[in-house]
Amino acid sequence: MGLAAFALINILTGLFAAIDPESFYDAIGPFPPYNEHYVRDAAAAMIGSLGVAQAIAVARRSWRVGVLGYSVLHFAFHTINHLVDIGDADPESTGVGNFVSLAIGALLLGWLFARAVREDRAA
Repeated sequence: MGLAAFALINILTGLFAAIDPESFYDAIGPFPPYNEHYVRDAAAAMIGSLGVAQAIAVARRSWRVGVLGYSVLHFAFHTINHLVDIGDADPESTGVGNFVSLAIGALLLGWLFARAVREDRAA
C-alpha cells in the first residue's frame, strides 16, 4: 500500500511537471532561475525512474527491495539538495515545506525498505 502511494504520487507529480512545467515551478519548485528543460528532465525521472518502477515493484515482489533501495537513495539525495538550497525558494516557506516533505518521504521509504528486506529474508 505504501509503495503504491509513492508510485501514484511520483507519477502524478511528474505528469504535472511534464504537462505544465511553469505552473509546477511556480507551485512546487520555485528555485530560480526557471528552466523548462530541467523541470521536464525532473518530470521524466519522477515518472520513469521512480513512479513506474515503484508501480512495477508493487506487482513484482522480486523488484521490491531494489526499487525501494533506489527510492530511498533518490529521496535522501533530493532531500539534501533541498536542505542546501532551502533559503533560495521564493517564497522561502516553499523551500522549508519541500525539505520537510522530502525528509518525511525518505524516512517512510526507509521504513518500507527495511520491512521489504525483512520479508525477503523470511521468505
